[in-house]
Amino acid sequence: MRIVIAGGSGLIGRELTSTLSTAGDEVIILSRNPDMVKGMPAGVRVIKWDGKTLQDWGQQIENSDVVINLTGENLSGEGFLPSRWTKERKSRLVQSRIDSGKVLTKAIESVSTKPSVFVQASGIGFYGTHQEKSLTEGDGNGDDFSANLCIDWEASSQPVELIGIRWVVVRNGVVLSTQGGALPLLLLPYKLFVGGPLGNGNQIYSWIHIDDEVNAIQFLIRDNQAKGVFNLTSPNPVTNDEFGRTIGRVMNRPHYFPIPGFAMHLAFGEVSSMVLKGQKVIPQRLLEAGYLFKYPKLEDALIDLLNE
Repeated sequence: MRIVIAGGSGLIGRELTSTLSTAGDEVIILSRNPDMVKGMPAGVRVIKWDGKTLQDWGQQIENSDVVINLTGENLSGEGFLPSRWTKERKSRLVQSRIDSGKVLTKAIESVSTKPSVFVQASGIGFYGTHQEKSLTEGDGNGDDFSANLCIDWEASSQPVELIGIRWVVVRNGVVLSTQGGALPLLLLPYKLFVGGPLGNGNQIYSWIHIDDEVNAIQFLIRDNQAKGVFNLTSPNPVTNDEFGRTIGRVMNRPHYFPIPGFAMHLAFGEVSSMVLKGQKVIPQRLLEAGYLFKYPKLEDALIDLLNE
């Protein structure tokens, strides 16, 4: 298949590109900074775009089988430590998602031979924060910044359905990888022998191993019956306290130095809600579609990642 990935140089995009390329698919990446995209598999082309306007890159959509939209400025910022959600940053987070979805839709509308499927990234922040209730794709949206961000993100490309494109939304949980994302930051205190629960430790993390993230996206691309929203999370979410205890067991490190929630909020502001609040999200539709998780349990996932 010929697959165009917008945002293919990010954490998920790189792993997905490598896997698709190994499987024999032709992969084209749309990037704002092609010269900065290094280490891609042989045969992968990187095309410049600005994520906002329809230019020459739109020709890559012609005769493509699949378009995948993974774009969006990093929620926690580009540094190792989270960046505050200032008014300006919130605006960039929103626009980086909405603009790309809209212009990709416009590109698809402009070509004569259209792709058969469009995969749109989103997040489980769509559901808002919940401590007890198990959330599936049938549940409604929350009403905080993260929820409204996901609503707009998904809506940016939904019009492709009106022109007969199979539209698949992947609501990603906490993607576990040692190459980026939340895991390196969560591991750091344990490496320093000062690991412990964050806040009260009761907040639930709906996580997924990077391999299952990538494999699930491939599964949904190739399943012609798959359309609509799919939660990409392990079927076994855990509390922050259990997450930390599991890290401690795998790394043979202590887990008893709590970090007060108020201290994190003072240090990082609203962005600290990403680790101090959570939701129990279940991948009901993915399981019903027949996807088999490679790493359904956290301890197995961490053993694999930390022994890489």
